[in-house]
This record gives sequence, C-alpha cells and structure tokens, in this order.
Amino acid sequence: MLRLSSLRRTEKVRLIPQTSHALPMAFLQSLENLVVKKGLIMKKHREDHNREAGFTLIELMVVIVILGLLAGIILPRFMGESDKAKQQTAKMQIVGIETALKMYKLDNGSYPTTEQGLKALVEAPTSGKLPKNWRKGGYLEKGKVPKDPWKNEFVYVCPGSHGDFDITSYGADGEPGGEDFDKDINNWEIE
Repeated sequence: MLRLSSLRRTEKVRLIPQTSHALPMAFLQSLENLVVKKGLIMKKHREDHNREAGFTLIELMVVIVILGLLAGIILPRFMGESDKAKQQTAKMQIVGIETALKMYKLDNGSYPTTEQGLKALVEAPTSGKLPKNWRKGGYLEKGKVPKDPWKNEFVYVCPGSHGDFDITSYGADGEPGGEDFDKDINNWEIE
C-alpha cells in the first residue's frame, strides 16, 4: 500500500480509486489536488517521528465521504421499510376496529351511526339510535379509539358505500386519494 507521507510534492500519483459516481468522484479529485498542490502531505522525517500518531487528514476525509455515500444509499431503503410497516399496522388496526364494530352490533342490534362514529366503541352514545346492551368498558382495548400510524383519525361511515360500514385511513399524507405511501387504506380492500 502506498503511504501518503512517502510521496514527494512533485510526484503525480492517484491517491483515490476511480468510482462511477460523478459527484463524489469530483469532490475526491478536488480534495486530492488540494492535498498534492498545497503540500499537505507530510514530509518523510515527520512520518518517522509520528508514525503511530493516528490517521492523516486525507484518511479521515475518505472515511467521512465513504460513510456519507453509504448513508445516502442505505437510509432511503430503511425509510421505505418503515412506511410499509406503517401501512401494515393501519390494516391491522382497521381489522381490529371491524371486530369491535361486529361485537357492538351483536350486543346492540346495529352498528354505530356515522354521527356517533367510532367513539361509540369506547363511550356509550347519548344521541341518535341508543345502544340496547352497550358493554361496560367498551369494545376497544385501552378505552380509546386508535389513531392510524400517521397520527390521523380513521374515517368511519355507516352505512358504507362498500358494505355495512366503511373505515378508511388516508395514508401518510392524511388526504383522500394518493399513491404509494399516501394511498388510502380501506377496510373493503383488505384481504
């Protein structure tokens, strides 16, 4: 391996490998030119004295650049996995709410109205069609209606356009419609 400190200032030697990435390569080449032209390479007698002193500036810069490139490649992949996990969580929450609504109907003869909303699963409704046998403690764990993984309320409509009731999460953007991670998650589309 060629040591940086063994180079003379007048020698033209490639200090960095060729890469296919234009931006990092341009940065590394300009860094190499700065080091060689400005004489930042340690002289031979200094290297003998400080051989065990630590890393050179160039070595540290190369490591920082490599770490930056790796972070730029790896982090977006993990972010995508996080969004997929949130979509799966929303689907599971909707299935849980559907189960609670079915238990509510078994006890009370009908589903809560749109006006009563999902809140009827944790507090006995006081308006509209009143429940006959509302279960003490409600129908959902922890006594509260969950929010979707993006901290938005689920949309509940009864009667629904696609079944007895519709439950929707508007996805990452919290708005109707959308694509990819912003796409709506609907109970009638869950398999």
